[in-house]
Amino acid sequence: MVGRNSRYAVADSFQQLVGGFLLAGPFVVTQEVWELAASMAWYHAAATTLIVFAIGYSALYRADGDRDPDREAEVAGVPVRFLSLIAVSYLSVLALALAFDAPQTFLGESFAGDSRGLAWTTLKAVSVSSVFSVIGAATADSLY
Repeated sequence: MVGRNSRYAVADSFQQLVGGFLLAGPFVVTQEVWELAASMAWYHAAATTLIVFAIGYSALYRADGDRDPDREAEVAGVPVRFLSLIAVSYLSVLALALAFDAPQTFLGESFAGDSRGLAWTTLKAVSVSSVFSVIGAATADSLY
């Protein structure tokens, strides 16, 4: 909740989860995302990860002037709300990808017998889809 009751609660993570799943779904089941991930290098995955962190932090603490990260509960100096947002963003995408069997469906033939390559490409696809998941998660957290 924003404003005077801006303390993090477990309910906030559930709100983030709804938003994260909502925007992640369409990207997890798109062939182009998986083809893109297959062609990405490690530094592309690192760049998308930085983008997710920047969008998440900006959406929580810069777009909404009522929320102050210095007044929130922290773990190792990082606000718990932000940690929850990042975890929800990535884990919701990964859960959907595995539930839909997306890695095998979109990449199975390309990575036959190469489980490490399949896993690495899956992580890259998760990093791409998380760019959108974090937007949904942060929006849901800020609205409710």
